[in-house]
Amino acid sequence: MTLRAVVRGVGHYLPARVVPNAEFVNWIDTSDEWIRTRSGIERRHFAAEGETTSVLATEAARAALNDAGMEASEIDAIVVATSTADFTFPSVATMVQSNLGMTRGFAFDLQAVCAGYVYALTTANALILAGQAKTVLVIGAETFSKLMDWTDRSTSVLFGDGAGALILEAQEQPGTNQDRGILASDLNSDGQFKDLLYVDGGVSTGTTGHLRMQGKEVFRHAIEKLAETAHTALEKAGLTSDDVDWIVPHQANIRIIEGTAKRMQVPMERVIVTVQDHGNTSAASIPLAISVGRARGQIKPGDLIVTEAIGGGLAWGSVVLRI
Repeated sequence: MTLRAVVRGVGHYLPARVVPNAEFVNWIDTSDEWIRTRSGIERRHFAAEGETTSVLATEAARAALNDAGMEASEIDAIVVATSTADFTFPSVATMVQSNLGMTRGFAFDLQAVCAGYVYALTTANALILAGQAKTVLVIGAETFSKLMDWTDRSTSVLFGDGAGALILEAQEQPGTNQDRGILASDLNSDGQFKDLLYVDGGVSTGTTGHLRMQGKEVFRHAIEKLAETAHTALEKAGLTSDDVDWIVPHQANIRIIEGTAKRMQVPMERVIVTVQDHGNTSAASIPLAISVGRARGQIKPGDLIVTEAIGGGLAWGSVVLRI
């Protein structure tokens, strides 16, 4: 028998405010057609004033606990992937821990921008395999609307706010690639590309800053690196693209999603797509898409999914997981 980190519950949360593409016409030179053609995005959600990342993360956590039929007291650890923490410190994770009424266990944030959730899943898996925790609440939560330069039409129309969560539980499995749980992962980064996607603020400037991106260069790196990391993770698991039931990609841009699926030789009918409704929610996009995909009836128990993402750093990676 082999110890695996198996999904016990999933959940997500989206702010009430929905912002259609047409709303951007009021303050920048753009159009619904321009945004849809270049990104596939039709609408996104923006957090209300005072609705911080920890608020979104807590609601997604509660949804996942409810789905799992668990109490917060049964959770050993919380890992939150985010680049938009409420404060420099304390972490969003400890704030979620407090909001849930947890007084035991441990909690911390992890920052790898849009690749944050594959990093968080890999970290949670390692905690379980090392015996540090039996149950880990893994959350991706972002309020990227707080980082936008609203005069920059190339970036401001792309991002949205939201949160998603999975609960991973240590379970004994037979020890084959048919096991439930995380089967393999692959993580990468290359800091020489840091200027392609970054926020021009922080402690060095004393400002929150705004997101800056060289879109064409990020696009060029994304398709190649995402397909490569997905194939690497599948190979580690002893599987191929033919075994994949669903690709659940980072929801950044429909052209990147389609290009990656093509390189992996997986038809779009086997790709979970939510970018049209949520925009790019950074580290929240993968758990949000998993939760929505399951709610739609697409993802079912026993399905093999591959998640892959790339973000600032550049950082990228993938996880092979059987639900």
